[in-house]
Amino acid sequence: MSNFLYGIDFGTSNSVLSIFDEDKNEIISTISVPSILYFPDEYDPALPLIYHVGNQAINSYIHDGMKGRFMKSIKRVLPRTNFIETRIHNKSFNAAGLVTLIIKDLKTKADAIIGYDCKKAIIGRPVYFDDDNTLNDSIAQKRLTQAAQQAGLDQIRFQYEPIGAAFAYEKTISKKEKVLVADLGGGTTDFTFIELDPLKRMVKDRRNDILATGGIYIGGDSFDSAFMWDRGTPYFGRGVMYESMPGKMVDVPPSFFSNICSWEKMNFFNGLKVQNDLRQYYSYSKQNEKIKNLITLTENNLGYSVFQSIEKTKVDLSEKSMSHFSYDKIDIHIDEAISLNDYNKIIDKDLSKIKNYLESFLAKNNIAPESIDTLFLTGGTSMVHAVQSLFKSTFPHTAIKSDDNFISVAKGLAYSGYLFE
Repeated sequence: MSNFLYGIDFGTSNSVLSIFDEDKNEIISTISVPSILYFPDEYDPALPLIYHVGNQAINSYIHDGMKGRFMKSIKRVLPRTNFIETRIHNKSFNAAGLVTLIIKDLKTKADAIIGYDCKKAIIGRPVYFDDDNTLNDSIAQKRLTQAAQQAGLDQIRFQYEPIGAAFAYEKTISKKEKVLVADLGGGTTDFTFIELDPLKRMVKDRRNDILATGGIYIGGDSFDSAFMWDRGTPYFGRGVMYESMPGKMVDVPPSFFSNICSWEKMNFFNGLKVQNDLRQYYSYSKQNEKIKNLITLTENNLGYSVFQSIEKTKVDLSEKSMSHFSYDKIDIHIDEAISLNDYNKIIDKDLSKIKNYLESFLAKNNIAPESIDTLFLTGGTSMVHAVQSLFKSTFPHTAIKSDDNFISVAKGLAYSGYLFE
């Protein structure tokens, strides 16, 4: 029987597992699932709690009329100390418990391929789970460790995600290179400056080749939130005024709109008081249609489908100069033309933060742009047009390469077996 290890990239948007055959020194299969959980609304307390993962979660959620508990971007709760647990029907889940379900799904599928219960894994982690907050970072890694153990893995090592991407790229080169890896995911943007050498592929200890690492807590979800605030919330009442007392008109509180820009805050609307407040604002705003849209959005759990439309607009604009932000469900109707220039302005604040961090990273580590042989981009957010432009303008004379933006990290993690030595 061969010996195997798993390279696991638990991501904000997608999670990937690569199966590495240690005897043959090769990856034999890679599995990917969206990092999504769905718990149906209907349940039987006498039976185990039913849940779905990945594409099955999406399909079941839509099939069930978008009722029940739908959870996305779960990775973002890992560093949050104020997230203790959430109750789903008759069971409580902490952060590790939610992540366990996704890792277990990947492991079960991988075990079925190799034919036995693999216990060994190298798991990716961002350089910072939460922008230099060491306490939150420690909590996040502890929770991720617990999740992996609860999923059935007991031989675990961690590797920075951009280093995983670097090792995947190293398999494609024929000579030594100094490479700046930029891993732009849903939740974070991470950088690693590393010396790669095809002659060192079998060398176990590569620590001296890692010249610098860093990261910032901004990614594709940040872009989507910015878009929702700028172009989505006006359709759900941002800017609408209500009569707080006879003759006095004031804006509907902005907290309602900030809370529909973030998946982690959607449960803000679950309480009876909040729903009653919304209905009062609807009445005091003379039954404004946009406030009615907000009520429809929250009462019918339509958040995911709105963000699907935002994601489609973002993907379109990575290839085209014009798209539409279109949404049409129940009584909510949106159809707005969005140019690439419009989108770039919307995400400019977050993009500037990435640019400023990159400049400080290079300066702090004394990395001259001309010393970089190759810039390797990975992660789904790296395909955004403005992101590509940022790197091309910052490194005009540097070759820019990429691999499969969604699986390269997991593949490189699987090549990081030296961590067990």
